[in-house]
Amino acid sequence: MKYEEKILQALLDSYERSSLSRGENTVAVHISFPITKKTMPIYFDENSLAYEEIHGAAGHLEELGYTCSVWKGGRKNHILQKIVLCDERVDEIYRYLGRVPEKKKQQIQLQTLKELKGECATLIAGKFISWLIERLEQGKSVKEYLELENIEETRRLIRVITAIETNQKEIYIREFSVRCFGDSKELEKKAGLIGKILRRFSDDYAEMDNDAILAEYGIYRTPNYVYVKGNGSLRVGEPDSYEVNLGNLHQGIGLSGEDLDSLEWLVDIPVKKVITIENLTTFFRWEESDSILIYLGGYHNAVRRKFLQKLYKVFPNVEYFHFGDIDVGGFEIYRDLCNRTGIPFQTYRMGIHELKQYESYTKKLTANDQRRLEVLLEKKEYETVWPVLKYMKEHGKKLEQESIS
Repeated sequence: MKYEEKILQALLDSYERSSLSRGENTVAVHISFPITKKTMPIYFDENSLAYEEIHGAAGHLEELGYTCSVWKGGRKNHILQKIVLCDERVDEIYRYLGRVPEKKKQQIQLQTLKELKGECATLIAGKFISWLIERLEQGKSVKEYLELENIEETRRLIRVITAIETNQKEIYIREFSVRCFGDSKELEKKAGLIGKILRRFSDDYAEMDNDAILAEYGIYRTPNYVYVKGNGSLRVGEPDSYEVNLGNLHQGIGLSGEDLDSLEWLVDIPVKKVITIENLTTFFRWEESDSILIYLGGYHNAVRRKFLQKLYKVFPNVEYFHFGDIDVGGFEIYRDLCNRTGIPFQTYRMGIHELKQYESYTKKLTANDQRRLEVLLEKKEYETVWPVLKYMKEHGKKLEQESIS
């Protein structure tokens, strides 16, 4: 029976992948299981009795009317070449194996997804469900995201995406996981799949890692801080507030996202520039007079965005700059910062002058860099930085922020 089951299961797998199962075949299609050293290595082992057992299995399947055997040179019971499925007996084979047909699994999933569509109406979950429904109705695979036979897991996945999108309170990943799954580690196990879905079905998260995306919804692995230093003073804390003069702190201060609502910027110390800095090493090393420096950490998250927007309300007339890597990612982060904060940032130390001055520290653009660079050169929103992008393209160079002193 083990050889019969192996052969039949393989034949059904091939059948489900074929146009025959979807009724789309325009020419005759024959599903077969080849007997090769790859598919059935034991058949070619001269020290094994499996040779005869496999012949017996093939003969029994023919007796049942499920398959036809093809023998080398037409010599029956000599060398078996392949076993061909009798597709008119497919339904009977499914019952024989106790296997649920792929079409039935798809129908059950479709019914479940249509029920969830009314329950989970958030933006990303809604797009995801619509995409899955369209694929299943076309008979296409969704195994990239779902196991067709696991309906409950489908419900859990879509409901957790909805819960992420609707989260209103800052919370740690493990606490959120307990709330959604009853298990503190389950969200971390599924973070790769969830992140993949959130990136694919949103226009905002294409370049973000999983933790950064969750942070957009107030879900953090560790307490979320905004690091700030330079000029300026602020008042923090409720009900007993205290004032902090940033100039007295050489490496600045980390402000928890939970403290931002009680934070108040004071205007008693003059500020001329606000500079966001992409990388932590540069943030700690950099000094700039009459400026507030903020560590961005690559793509900003909801907490840092909230902090910047609050700062902009207090200092609307100062200059706002972004200082990052002189590469495609650095300019993408810069534009994302402008677009999502609404603040008119300019680039800082991210020009042709720096590429020339620190030429000995530059790196070659990769093929992927070149492709991404071409995309930016076609986007009007990057027009202000086209000169440096064209220089990068012409010379094939990029520069990390840490190289600039």
